[in-house]
Amino acid sequence: MIKHGIDQDALIRQFSQASAKQGEALRKAVNEATLKALQGRELTLVNIKQVLGTVAKAASAGAAGSSLDQPDVEGLLAKAFTGMDTALVQAVQAHRKALQQLVDQGASLRETQLKKAVADIEKMEDSLFAAVRKVAAGSGPSLEGPWAGVLKAMQGSGTGTGALANATVEQLMDSVQKGLKDGRALGMNASQAMLDSYTTLVSGVLIGLSEALEPPAAPPASTRSRKA
Repeated sequence: MIKHGIDQDALIRQFSQASAKQGEALRKAVNEATLKALQGRELTLVNIKQVLGTVAKAASAGAAGSSLDQPDVEGLLAKAFTGMDTALVQAVQAHRKALQQLVDQGASLRETQLKKAVADIEKMEDSLFAAVRKVAAGSGPSLEGPWAGVLKAMQGSGTGTGALANATVEQLMDSVQKGLKDGRALGMNASQAMLDSYTTLVSGVLIGLSEALEPPAAPPASTRSRKA
């Protein structure tokens, strides 16, 4: 079943059939599914929450059907959490790049659109934990222990999303202060248009960032025959 751009059945099958040694493959699958779903919609906090909830639910359903012992199941769920976290890191990077572009043109973070964008960045880590907690609460007795272990570990170590979000907000505040000293002002129609369509702008940036991270295609094999 496809929901919010995510093939839930595929994720469920991967988690239910995975061995304890396939955690990295699951992390990659979760990351790719989350990122693809985020790229297919405007990058609003509401859409992010929907995607995270759908991915976490599929991973949990698959893990519930696994024949592995609880410690191994916890390891797989930890990889699912990490996969979602690394996808959100790219979402934060997209926000940072888009916001920095506007700030460099003189936009103020007091602008309604940018103020909301910064607030959304600050809420991304909480949204990740909230999505996982909600799924964990409804996952049944067999996954209570594994999910509790994952949440405890991640809360203790922190997430990449949270770390980058904090750094992003601090960097933007510094840029705004510098802009005020330099006397920059938002006086371009193009900049105002960008403000009005901010979520579309940042979605485009996310797609661009993701494409930049894709490995280059392998060069075609030589068709020349070897000399005897």
